[in-house]
Amino acid sequence: MATSKRVLIAEDSSVIQNLAKKILEFQNYDITAVKNGEQVMQILDREDFSILLLDINMPVMDGMECVQKVRALPNAVKASVPIVAITGNARNYTEEEFKAAGFNDVLVKPLNFDRLVEVVNQLTDK
Repeated sequence: MATSKRVLIAEDSSVIQNLAKKILEFQNYDITAVKNGEQVMQILDREDFSILLLDINMPVMDGMECVQKVRALPNAVKASVPIVAITGNARNYTEEEFKAAGFNDVLVKPLNFDRLVEVVNQLTDK
């Protein structure tokens, strides 16, 4: 049996984190959830993931800083993992700014969960 794809969700809102987790688990993804970018960097040091979902506005380390740190990792596999921005303030950044920062895609809150599943499937089925 193939191992399930692993998703790391970094989201400081427990409600959004739990909803995204349940929806992706229903799609047979293995989910790990953390509250900020610093925790993402700590867990990435020890584990591998198929995709990262990063909230832009988080305490300690936000999604923009976190994506840049991931892209700068010396491990080429970890540095090239697909990363999706989750934002409630899409107007703060343009799509070009998200792409330039290193994101593969952007999901805007309130989350469209069909779109969430679609984007995760697209980026992990390469």
